[in-house]
Amino acid sequence: MSQDCLFCKIVAGDIPSELIHEDEHCVAFNDISPQAPTHILVIPRKHIESMDDSSTNDSELLGHLLLTAAKIARDKGFAENGYRTVINTNEDGGQTVFHLHVHLLGGRKFIFPPG
Repeated sequence: MSQDCLFCKIVAGDIPSELIHEDEHCVAFNDISPQAPTHILVIPRKHIESMDDSSTNDSELLGHLLLTAAKIARDKGFAENGYRTVINTNEDGGQTVFHLHVHLLGGRKFIFPPG
């Protein structure tokens, strides 16, 4: 856990958040600045700054984050219509909170390339 990390504080319960999902490896909650009708963040309990800081030791955890996002999409009823998962990495990749997280977006059509 990083003392200054916003997401570590959410995981620790120091910052209140309405959790959509919680297990021993990750938590999920609504993004406070949604970019789609549904915009959920899935974050690992373990502090990893970015995908660039992950290692092969994190392979199982990274897979778990994506499988959790898919389960949430099914549970929320938007998987069949489609959804997008995004992991922004470092500043030029659009990362603004430096704790690895998966954006789960749904509820509208998405275009490619995203921009």
